[in-house]
Formats: sequence, structure tokens, C-alpha cells
Amino acid sequence: MPTILGTLRRVLLTPKLAEVTFRVRGFPGADSAAAETLEAIPQSVICGFEWGIEAKTLWEVERRLALVEPQQRGFAYEGAAMAATVRDAMAGGRGTWSRKLLGGPGHPHIFLTYIGIGFAMARLPRVLWKKVIPDLAESPYHPTMTWLAVDGYGFDRAYFQTKRWVDEQRVPKPYPWEGTGEYFLRAFDQGVGRALWFINGARPDAVAEAVNRFAPHRHADLWSGVGLAATFAGGCDEPGLTRLRAAAGAHWAELALGVVFAVKARTYAGFTPPHSELAARALAGLSVSEAVDIADGTEADPWGTGLDPAYERWRERIRTRLVTATVSQAAAQPSADRVP
Repeated sequence: MPTILGTLRRVLLTPKLAEVTFRVRGFPGADSAAAETLEAIPQSVICGFEWGIEAKTLWEVERRLALVEPQQRGFAYEGAAMAATVRDAMAGGRGTWSRKLLGGPGHPHIFLTYIGIGFAMARLPRVLWKKVIPDLAESPYHPTMTWLAVDGYGFDRAYFQTKRWVDEQRVPKPYPWEGTGEYFLRAFDQGVGRALWFINGARPDAVAEAVNRFAPHRHADLWSGVGLAATFAGGCDEPGLTRLRAAAGAHWAELALGVVFAVKARTYAGFTPPHSELAARALAGLSVSEAVDIADGTEADPWGTGLDPAYERWRERIRTRLVTATVSQAAAQPSADRVP
């Protein structure tokens, strides 16, 4: 049962479901065929946040989340991770909610729970950011994938402050995440790219136009975020995905990189919906198992160190594998069948 304090936290901090709808937010994709489907995703996040911010025990949160349909459960865990981070911050950084959630029932959704921490960061002063990531030494994805928290922060800012971060294309002040301030801006843009998929209602042409309005040096990371959102969240049919792939042009490898990470996250959580399988084929030319093999086969860093964070070095190895595979397939194709 929730406590009086928990009820107050819920009432004061939980957004209303209507606040995340595309029409209320004024998104150009409000009239798209996919709008209702995509709106269910941030609404699932809100449900997870509401349960996580009010509950007396983690067991209660876990039981509620278990009742969410598999396709939306990871998003609900995003909200729960956001709530756990806020609760820990309210406890002066001494709380253990996020550690218990991410290291326990939320671990299959570790990719999304890190994103949920990023949502909390958007509502916390930067001075508290250094304490938001729990120590998960037992996880194979810690601390490499903590950059997804910065991705989540970028998504949140683009979704809730669209005029500033999308229309005006503002650039945030760098933050030394994992000791690397320069990469902060790139991870932020990956989250903005994911938001563009939602803001434009999964309409491929509108999404491509939105990406192209940004400065060219930001396109690669934006396309990576688009690929991840299109694959994980869905909302587009095969002809539309084919157009999206063509629109990515020289940034196809970044788009496909997002696909690989999305499939890896879905399979790690134990549920891969049909729309993710479709996007993997249409955007990257991969089956689900092939995408997972690429992610797993490039996870280990043969060099061990580098100027870029381990997260980006993994991303680069995936890009290299994708490009190499594409070149090899083209070389093996009979010359008469090749597209000029």
C-alpha cells in the first residue's frame, strides 16, 4: 500500500497522460496513422513512474510492472527507473531504489532503465547527476551503456521542449559524463533523433526532413536515434521503412546501427515484436538473429582503450561490421544483377 508521502509524491510529480499526447504537445505528427500507437509509449512511461514514485516497496512496483503487456513493459520500466532516481535524489543521493531496481527485476530492461534515468536527469539539477547512476558492477553493460542516460536526457528535452531543442536546434552545455564531456553532445543528439520519430508521427518523409534541418555534423547521431526508435517503437509499414532507408543516404550505417541496438535491447528483455523484425529487415537487411550476432560479436573491444568512450567504440565496431557485410554482399552479387 502507498504511504501518505508516496501519494503526495505521485500527485505533485506525475504528469497527466494527456500531457504527452501529440496534439497537446503540438507535434506535426498528431494526425499520423501511428500517433495513437506511439502515444501509448510515453503513457506507459508515466504509469511506471506513477507506480514507482508512490509505492512503499519494490515488490509492489515489480508486481504492477509484470501486469503490463510485454510490448510496453520496458517503457513502463523506464518510468519506474525515472521514479527510483528521483526518490534517491530526494534522499540526498543515499537511496538505493535505483540500485535495487536496475540490479534486480529491471535488469532485463537495462537498456531502457538507463534511458529512464536520463528522464530523471532532465528534472534534477546538474549538481546531482554524478550520483544518479547506481553501481551495477555485476552487469555486463555497466558502465558502457550508461550513455543511454544521456540519450534519454536528449529525448526528454526534445519531446517536452521541442521549440528550444528541435525548432531552434539549441546545443546543451557539455557535461563530463564518464569523464568525457565532448561525447555528451553526441549522445544527446542520439536521443533527439529518437524523439524526431515520435514528434513526426513515424512518417518517414517528415522524419527525414526534420533530420536534414539540423546542422550536417549532427546528422549521423540523429539518424542513429531514428533507427533505434523506428525499430524499437514501430509505427511504420514496410514501404515507409524502405523510404526511410533511402532517405538516410550516406548515413545508412548509422540508421542500421540504431536498428542493431534496438533489436539487442528487445531480445535481451525477452520479447521481440513483429514490427522490430520488420524494421530489422527493411532498414538493415538483417534478421533478428543476425542483428543480435552483430551486437554480440562486436561487444568485446580488441584494443581495450581509445579516445572515445567504450560505448562509442562498440558503436563503431557495429558500423564497421555492417558496412563490411554490405560490401561483401555487393561483391558476391552477379554483375548483371547489381544496381548501377
